[in-house]
Order: sequence, then structure tokens, then C-alpha cells
Amino acid sequence: MKRPALLPRRGFLLLEMVLALAVFGMAATGFVVALHRMAAAASLAQSELRITRILDSALDETLSLPLLEEGETNTTVGDTGIELDTTIELIEDMENEDGEILQEMYRIEIRARWFANSQWQERIVETWRYGRMYQP
Repeated sequence: MKRPALLPRRGFLLLEMVLALAVFGMAATGFVVALHRMAAAASLAQSELRITRILDSALDETLSLPLLEEGETNTTVGDTGIELDTTIELIEDMENEDGEILQEMYRIEIRARWFANSQWQERIVETWRYGRMYQP
């Protein structure tokens, strides 16, 4: 009598299924971690852009004042919790390339402070302006 031929395999072994699930689980975990990091980076970039726009706007507003006066002011930007400290001070003994004293030059500094990621954050912008720039 002849022996029956071996039948071809018709499925996966349990071990093969467990290994396939483990590989899929590691790939899915890596994908989720990558998505989370991308979201955090996008959120940080959006926050930085918001702060930059607020500082640019405050600097433009201060630069457009017709008359500069020395002093400090403190304002809060809406309900964002961002505090802006603006400092205007006269620069003494500023010279140009030819060694001539520049009169009525002011230093303008705007400091933004806000609370994020469990600590205080700070950004500063600074520029100079001639005091009589917008006067006839």
C-alpha cells in the first residue's frame, strides 16, 4: 500500500502570528511616537511665530510714535498672558563712522515674558531710532 502524500500547509503557526503581531506593534509604536514629536514641533513653531508677531507689532507701534520719551511701560497682550516691557532710553555719546556725535538717538527694547512649559519664557527685541524722525 502506498502512503498518502503529505498535505500542504494551510495556515500559519501560532508562533508566526505572534511574531507578525510583535513586528506590527513595534512599527505602529514608532509611527505614533513620530507623529507625537511632529505635533510638538509644530506647536512650538506656532508659538514662536505668535511671539515674534507680537514683538514685531509692539516694536512697530513704538517706532511710529511721533515723539520718543525716556521711560518704561508695561502692558499685557489681551488674554494671552504675555507681558511686554518697553524701555526707551537716550543713547549718550553715540558716534557715526566719521567720529561725529549723533544727537537724540534712542535705544528701544521690548521684552516679552510669558509662562509656558512650567517655566517663564522671555524674548527681547531691540533697535535704535533718531528722536526727531517723524517731526517736521
